[in-house]
Amino acid sequence: CDVEEPNCHIFLKPAVEVSQCVEVPVPEVDNALCTLCGECAEVCQFNAIACLKKSVLTFPELCHGCGGCWLVCPAGAITATGREVGVVKKAEAKGISFVQGRLRVGEAMAPPLIRAVKRGIDATCTCIIDAPPGTSCPVIEAVKGADFLLLVTEPTPFGLNDLRLAVEMARALELPHGVVINRCDIGDDRLKEYCASEEIAVLGEIPDDRKIAEAYSRGELVVDALPQYRACFEDLWDRVTERVAGGAVRLQGAQR
Repeated sequence: CDVEEPNCHIFLKPAVEVSQCVEVPVPEVDNALCTLCGECAEVCQFNAIACLKKSVLTFPELCHGCGGCWLVCPAGAITATGREVGVVKKAEAKGISFVQGRLRVGEAMAPPLIRAVKRGIDATCTCIIDAPPGTSCPVIEAVKGADFLLLVTEPTPFGLNDLRLAVEMARALELPHGVVINRCDIGDDRLKEYCASEEIAVLGEIPDDRKIAEAYSRGELVVDALPQYRACFEDLWDRVTERVAGGAVRLQGAQR
């Protein structure tokens, strides 16, 4: 679901089986029918349609596809047309069912594409979602419905600041969450002190190992390139699953 900067395919190396375009509905105005009443512009909360003296202008890039404008139009002058926002790709990779979204270059809105990606989730299986960084709308859309939120950070002032924001988001959404500290042997102890004071579980720590960075730059999974770290990630998995009560586990894996 990191549709603006997808990179999971680099590591899983799947063979793409299905690629499907994703569209959102946007308004198309028939000026011959339009009475210039302005109700469409009034109902739009995103300034995606404007009623002028002699015509109506639409701004598809701002439209969220809510359908309000064509529902309120008394003359029936507005119909919906599709606008492509990206593609969803489905594949198999090393026994994993893989679904990935890729946002169209220049597109401003990721949530519609993220929703399309999440429709590929099999609720009977364990699902790990790779979320965008930060706490903006795309992140909110990605984490909705998750059983657990795994927050990856690092022990630096920037890492601590971003973690505070992510924790506030997780609490606002009432999502159970825990922390993984990447590059754990740099920086200072303020991040751990924050987690302790807020009673946030630190579920794993990954050292600042140049070999990890080298494997990453080659598009290799750490557990394959450096088998000595497999136990670290297996232990992380066990700690997370212990915190998810019963049934299939659906995890939210968030980048820094």
